[in-house]
Amino acid sequence: MQAPETTKILDTPLAALHQQAGAKMGVWFGCALPDDFGDWQREYWFAHKSVALIDKNYRAYLSFTGPDRVRYLNAILTNNIKDLPPAHGNVSLLLNPQGRILAEMETYALPESLFCVAYAMIREQLIETLDKYIIMDDVTLTDDTQRFGTLALEGPTAASIVRELTGVDLNSLAELARQDASVGTIPCTIIRRSPGKFAGAEFLAERIHLEALWQTLQEKTTAAEGGPTGYSALSALRLEQGIPWFSYDFGEKQIPHEAALENSHISYTKGCYTGQEIVERVRSRGQVNRRRVGPLWTNSGAFQVGVRDESSLTASPASAAAPYSAARGLPASSQ
Repeated sequence: MQAPETTKILDTPLAALHQQAGAKMGVWFGCALPDDFGDWQREYWFAHKSVALIDKNYRAYLSFTGPDRVRYLNAILTNNIKDLPPAHGNVSLLLNPQGRILAEMETYALPESLFCVAYAMIREQLIETLDKYIIMDDVTLTDDTQRFGTLALEGPTAASIVRELTGVDLNSLAELARQDASVGTIPCTIIRRSPGKFAGAEFLAERIHLEALWQTLQEKTTAAEGGPTGYSALSALRLEQGIPWFSYDFGEKQIPHEAALENSHISYTKGCYTGQEIVERVRSRGQVNRRRVGPLWTNSGAFQVGVRDESSLTASPASAAAPYSAARGLPASSQ
């Protein structure tokens, strides 16, 4: 599977709302998403001092049903799928036989299915590859990409807003654990995702509810002195937090150890999977010729927003990511 270099740019279902709000749109993960909502430096500080509201509609959603679904995914993904607790998730890689990274995928254990989250820009190629591995397994793959969407809250007041709106206590959830809830009359699933030092949340909802959900969250975040945040600010934040982005920092030209994902995306006790031979060979040798590295800060503070070097990092993330990449302390997932 090979991600296309040129492809149709996908639209977020919230495009009209963003344009009405005066957002400057750009292309992120192959999708038209906001660069900023007028002041990316101000938006950067939302995630540090209050709360950032994020449109994450660059994703693909795949459901796997059937009695062999766990065995099937466990045999092709790098992480341990068979031991996932109910309503919990983990992040894996899909490798080719040469150990190159084809996709980054999250997998969640639901009562009657496994729910996977990947990237819409590689959706068609990903489904084709996954279908190829369904040979004798009793597994059904369903593409739910057009059904769902995701919004997120990050920052020090995110947890209190989630509790106020849904009653869900983020501090009681493990990372990538999920809990069904509602925001008013809008049904959704809350997933804890904390890329920084504060507990954060994602709201997985059906697309028909996304506009109303965005407006509700925007009202609450604005009242908390935060608000919508574009990807120029998010790119600066993820470099600061040490979060690698699929297709920016790693992809099919890298094996997991070159991308420094061997401790966050791989189980070494689960058994065989596609590309394992290469992964184990590299692990036994203990080194690779090249490896993703990142800046080390001289203090524990954030970027000095607005300085020349940092502005250049966010202006062109595709080129900036290669030399700088992400710093120490890799998270569970880049999504």
